[in-house]
Order: sequence, then C-alpha cells, then structure tokens
Amino acid sequence: MKRIKFIKYLNEHNCGFVKHGGKHDKYMNHGNGKRTNIPRHPDIDDDLCSLICKQLEIPKP
Repeated sequence: MKRIKFIKYLNEHNCGFVKHGGKHDKYMNHGNGKRTNIPRHPDIDDDLCSLICKQLEIPKP
C-alpha cells in the first residue's frame, strides 16, 4: 500500500502524527492512546499495514 494512502486511512480512524523519528514517524490513536511507528518508505507491505492497525486497535484496510 502506498504510504500516503495508508496515512489518510489512519487519519480517518482518529490516528494522527506525534513526532518524527530517525527513519520512522510516530503515530497515535487519539481515541485510546495506543502508539506505533510508521516507516517513511513510499510503499508499506500489506502485512505491516495490518500489524500497525492491530497495534493501534483499528480495523484493517
């Protein structure tokens, strides 16, 4: 999945940017306080997208 599309998906599910890391960005689900890292690659593997959604406790895309 394209990173830009995945970020839009996260924003639709009440998840937003927190801060920049070295090679990742930190995102948080503002509804429940769960946090995770999103890599800054142009394409993110579908399995990784599912894992990130599980960590943030939102539905898989």
